[in-house]
This record gives sequence, structure tokens and C-alpha cells, in this order.
Amino acid sequence: MNLETSAPNPRSLKLFHLSDIHFGLEDPEAIAWAKDCIAREKPDAVAITGDLTMRARHPEFAAACGWIKGLNVPVTVEVGNHDIPYFNLYQRFFDPYRRFKAIERQVEAQLDLPGLAIVPLRTTTRAQWQRFPWSNGWVTDHALRETLAAIDALPAGTRVLVAAHHPLIERRARDNKLLTINGTRTMEILAGRKVTAVLSGHIHDAFDLTSETPAGPLRMIGAGTLSKRIRSTPPSFNEITITGDDIRVVARNLEHVPTAAMQIDEVPENALPPREPGEPVAPVGAVPPVDPPVH
Repeated sequence: MNLETSAPNPRSLKLFHLSDIHFGLEDPEAIAWAKDCIAREKPDAVAITGDLTMRARHPEFAAACGWIKGLNVPVTVEVGNHDIPYFNLYQRFFDPYRRFKAIERQVEAQLDLPGLAIVPLRTTTRAQWQRFPWSNGWVTDHALRETLAAIDALPAGTRVLVAAHHPLIERRARDNKLLTINGTRTMEILAGRKVTAVLSGHIHDAFDLTSETPAGPLRMIGAGTLSKRIRSTPPSFNEITITGDDIRVVARNLEHVPTAAMQIDEVPENALPPREPGEPVAPVGAVPPVDPPVH
């Protein structure tokens, strides 16, 4: 459903951006804390940018779908590389989303909020003939066309957040490793569409950086993990507040440590501000006081 008016809404919108929950190896305390924050604060929407499960097994999907259905706020869910069947190759190639059936209306769903749309961009594929394993991203021409068609159908003046699982950075700076196929072109096209930001996951550490493209700057915001598969930072999710053209990101983490320590290895050479791999990326805000999680 598209917005009926293009008039900007002065009311601030609050979104929660979650990713990489990995049911099957989830952190019970972290998911209880996140669910309690959602219940108490009632954000306008929740965007989950993939990897609901660890190995796409039926019990993992049952737990993930049950948890999501209990959130009682608008939710959009991207598909992560861990969410496509690993062991059932027939289902992987011919019916990869079957295990999402309990929440199928929320999978890759566009959310239309006052003056803002969250538009999905699929970065996972059933197979990648260029490389193995198939864990990294690929923006296919078909996926990009679908996203651009959705953006172009919005009323003039609508702010757009694009939600994907993989960061769009195509090559890792330190060794030129291929990360997301067609990411560079996609970033340029989205910047040309004046997309407000791209939300993603996959890294398991929160980040907030701006990359310059030939079509202008593009802001990229990554959420951490709510699983036990932590990297350099505790389990976390992003609180995103949007007021007019201003977007503020706060990475809220379970241990309430300062978020300036958040890191990302895949820092593009043209990131603003300039960073080296492993250095903290652009700070994502202060950690607000939060009540203990309800179990």
C-alpha cells in the first residue's frame, strides 16, 4: 500500500533495526531484552535484516517466526544467507522461502510509514556460479529492478530506507576480496535515487558510515547481532530516529558499553570519515539507559 500523500510529516519516527538473530544459536538474554524494549517503547516499525536462523532448520524457523509474530508492531524481514536451506538442496533451489510461511506477509515486505518507506532489496541467492561458498552478497539485476520499481512508485518527497542483508560494499580494501557482487553499481543507483540510507546486517557489529559515489553520498547503517556469534561487540540492535531529513542512529547493546568501539572490517576506501580496516567506524551514538530485560 503506497502513501496517499507526499506531504512531509513533522512527527519523528522511531525504528528498531535488528539483524542476525540466528535462532539455533540465539542469545536468550539478548532476544528477551530486545523484545522487552519493543513492547515497552512501541517503535513505529521493526526492520530485521536477515539471518533469522543458524542453519535454516525447521525448529529454528518455528522459534524465529513465533518470536517475530509476538512483537505486535509492523515488521519487515529480509532473507539472510543462513535462512536458505543448507541440507535440502531441492528446497534450496526450487522453494527456498517455504520455511518462512508463518510470517510470509512480513518477508521482504515494504513498510509505508508517514513520509517514509522501507523498501526491500534482496542480496541473497540460491547459488553463485562465480564462487563458493554462497554466503556473501549478490544484487542481481532482477532484485535491483524490483527495488527501483518500488522506489519510483512512491509519492514525490517520500524518504526511503532500503533494507538488505549484506552491506553493499563490493570489494574489501585490504585484499580486494569480492564481497557483494554488483554492490558498487547498486550504491551509485540508490544514491542517485536520493535514498536516505541502506540498512543491512551480516557483519555482526553495528556501523554507520557514508560512502561517496559518482551520483552522490550514500549512508550505510549496519545492525549487530542478537546471537552468541558475537565478534568485536556485545549483542545489540539499532534505534533509528528520523525527524525530517535528519536521521540519528543509536546502537543499543546488552552490556551498555560505549558504541564508539563498534568496528567493521569491510571499510571502503572512500568511506567518510576515512577509516582503516578494524578501526572504529563512524560513532553511532550514545547508549541510553535501559531497564533490565524481562524474562
